[in-house]
Amino acid sequence: MAAITEWLNQYNISLLAVGMTVALMIVVGIVIFVLNRLLRQWLNYLQVRTHLTDETTLLIARMITGGLWLIAVMLIFNIWGVSLSGLWTLLVSTVTIIGIGFLATWTMISNFTASLFLTLWRPFRLGQTVEMLPENLKGRVTDRSLMFTTLQEESGSTLQIPNNLFFQKLFRVSGEPASAWLEPRKEVRAGTLVQT
Repeated sequence: MAAITEWLNQYNISLLAVGMTVALMIVVGIVIFVLNRLLRQWLNYLQVRTHLTDETTLLIARMITGGLWLIAVMLIFNIWGVSLSGLWTLLVSTVTIIGIGFLATWTMISNFTASLFLTLWRPFRLGQTVEMLPENLKGRVTDRSLMFTTLQEESGSTLQIPNNLFFQKLFRVSGEPASAWLEPRKEVRAGTLVQT
């Protein structure tokens, strides 16, 4: 025991800090285990009442558990005398660098935002023909993702139009939406069924 104490003193490690850290980790582990069980029961009850998906409840449980472990780590830093102001400075710096990175990729963000507004606004639907003016890019809408709207030209080639261009350029929409495009039209002529 004396050798351990001497080694701890050599590296300026307090035996009290080590004991408090071990005790805190044990207590936090037990508390998180119990809270996790209670949280899962509550989320299962909430899932039935609000029709949440399994992925959503799992994400909520993981975020709460991660938050509890983060609090525990901050308490351990406090026990060891690490200044949390320095940690906050590091976190703010990291968030700032990430923010600058996002500004550098404004095209991606504008396409994501444009995709959201295209979903809400719905100026065209699958199966309709869209023509971008004045470039005369024209094709039938076959797909839309967060970044691009896919148009299929009459020649069979595929165009990938960035979603933000629909807010910067004129475009013309014609044709029928997807429900009519996916299923052949049925007409009744003189008592016979004709598919067109």
